[in-house]
Amino acid sequence: MKTRITYLQPPSSPFTSTQASLTPTSLRISELDAAKEVRVTLDLAEISDDEVRDILSSLHEVHIRWAREDPYVVVAPFGSRVSAGVGVGVSPLRRGEEEGGEGVCRLLRRMFGTKGIECVNYEDSFTTPSVLSTRFASTSTYQFHSALPEHNLGEYIVENICRGEGSACAADWGSADSIDVDYDAVSRSLVVSGYWGQPSASEGWTEEIRAPGESRDRVEVGLLGTEKAVEAEEIKVGGLLGVVGVDKELKPTLFSFPSRHHVLPREATFEVSFPRPTGTHPTMTISLSPAALEYPAAPEDTTCALHAYLTLPSYIFGDKYQLSTDDPLFLDSHHLVALRAVSGATDLEAPDWFVPHWGSNWLLELATPPEGQVPEEWNVTVPLHLRYLRPSETGYRSAGVPWPVVFWACTAEEGTKMGTNPFDRVNLGWDGMFGPRTMFYQVHPSGEKARHIEELDVPVLRLEEGGFFSSKTVELSTMAAIVLGLLWVLWKLGSVARSSGQKKSDKEKKSQ
Repeated sequence: MKTRITYLQPPSSPFTSTQASLTPTSLRISELDAAKEVRVTLDLAEISDDEVRDILSSLHEVHIRWAREDPYVVVAPFGSRVSAGVGVGVSPLRRGEEEGGEGVCRLLRRMFGTKGIECVNYEDSFTTPSVLSTRFASTSTYQFHSALPEHNLGEYIVENICRGEGSACAADWGSADSIDVDYDAVSRSLVVSGYWGQPSASEGWTEEIRAPGESRDRVEVGLLGTEKAVEAEEIKVGGLLGVVGVDKELKPTLFSFPSRHHVLPREATFEVSFPRPTGTHPTMTISLSPAALEYPAAPEDTTCALHAYLTLPSYIFGDKYQLSTDDPLFLDSHHLVALRAVSGATDLEAPDWFVPHWGSNWLLELATPPEGQVPEEWNVTVPLHLRYLRPSETGYRSAGVPWPVVFWACTAEEGTKMGTNPFDRVNLGWDGMFGPRTMFYQVHPSGEKARHIEELDVPVLRLEEGGFFSSKTVELSTMAAIVLGLLWVLWKLGSVARSSGQKKSDKEKKSQ
């Protein structure tokens, strides 16, 4: 098992040599103000959970992305984001194998717990992502998403992934801002990554990273900070590196690499809201700050466009025929350019209990104001629709809608090589829809709201025990209406038949 722990300090945070003390058995970190990533890599045979090991061996690849719904900070090179909740991308070795997806659903419940994972199989629960170009296609075969504000993934990692009291087990996985789980059949390796945007304590990270107990294990640590890169598409980092239990002292390093994901200035933010009352046809409003509308600092010969990637649960959806229009009046009124891709449950009429899939994804290109005419706030509106939900005693049901991912996508120059990036993050659901030379500049979700989930009060049929709209009354009334309607149709048909027979009889009498 290999563990890589990376601390990334902001330029404003001071660092002294006394904050990192390396001994033959451990590395002591003291009051370090930094973001942190813990990355654990292990072979399939090292997984102690037999059921999970068997399920993974039947898959070509699986990518699990979980992000908390609370606001958190991202820094380069850990700049990419996904919507709150758990997103899954999976590709079986061959279509039709692995029990049709039941094993993946068991895998999710095994890792996250049974609460909130409404997963059956590929056909009933997963969706097939859109492919904008077969030339650039790099998305998984099936996708799944669930809100999942609470989970047991941290406990599962400690009990089944890491061994003993190593550095991976010592990490507080339950407080991580995001957790990734990746497996592919080529390397037959499972990679688990956790990201913490800020220290868990106000004074910074203070912890001891011990040397591994087994010779085959390895613990690498980096104390890094970003610097201004020479090339616009690159990220430059420098600092100290060391292997705990092997190196006698931390070694200085400085290197740069092309990166697909970049972070915009902190002032580049967006906020999501739904004007009240939402009714059954809510409108998502994406409010962008002036800094978010500024053209990113990409290479000069690139072309950039602003996008939003919506992850909508089954009970809310867009009208793909309406959003895919090329009517300039409609698009201009909503500050949209085009609907670039859609996948998942898009049936316009089905109630929520008739929709088996988890929901749908929508990739929208957003319009920006003319250069030099940037307003204080730019609102993009996306008309959406709510499905009929099951009745409740209050007459309302709560429906949570995660904030979208908002980013600039810039095509890299023809000669740019997206080479090895030790911190690259792929298979996010939306990144695979673009070419391999595309760079992404992330717009930050506003931290002014406590959650990056919008709760809607959806009006539904109110059911009160013994009341006029009790469930039994509704059922009996519906049956009575159907029976009465059928009797009325039969009566009308009988009247027409009698009338036709009478007219025929009168004509025969006249002819005689």
